[in-house]
Amino acid sequence: MTLTAGVIAVQGDVSEHAAAIEKAAARHDRTVEVVTIRDAGLVPDCDLLLIPGGESTTISTLLAEEGIDEEIRAHAAADKPILATCAGLIVLAADAKDDRVATLDLLDVTVDRNAFGRQADSFQTPLDLTGLDSPFPAVFIRAPAIDSVGPDVSVLAQWDDRVVAVQDGPIVATAFHPELTEDARIHELAFFAEG
Repeated sequence: MTLTAGVIAVQGDVSEHAAAIEKAAARHDRTVEVVTIRDAGLVPDCDLLLIPGGESTTISTLLAEEGIDEEIRAHAAADKPILATCAGLIVLAADAKDDRVATLDLLDVTVDRNAFGRQADSFQTPLDLTGLDSPFPAVFIRAPAIDSVGPDVSVLAQWDDRVVAVQDGPIVATAFHPELTEDARIHELAFFAEG
């Protein structure tokens, strides 16, 4: 059975995430059809959903304007998997500590936007992550950090004593950009860990 993988495409590394999903699926003998989502009406047909980085205030505004926000909430309510990266993590959070971001309140975390500095402060580091058998080459670009997690949220990784990857039910979220590497294991973890 072919899975439909939706990548929210209002901003961010859409093609890179699409390639990573396809690579992750192939490693698990699955096939996916990747759909880029800029308008309402497509999310309900998706088995998997990915929310890339970009600028969280812009992303949250566009999701609300297009009516995609409520479709994402319904996707999560149906226990379908979601991977959210960088700004995607901020948009899913319960609290972004910034009124300009209309968060979807799907992930029981509080987020510190741009916790790791500006674009010039970007870096890559090997990161130990629960569920992976060797460090992941995490790329941090204007990355957020998670300040607090709710009781049902599992911390998957920390860097410099700050939480940078979590799982809350069917949602996996990272402060870094896994799509900017050749390593698709985060996408595997989010979408194919049990398959």
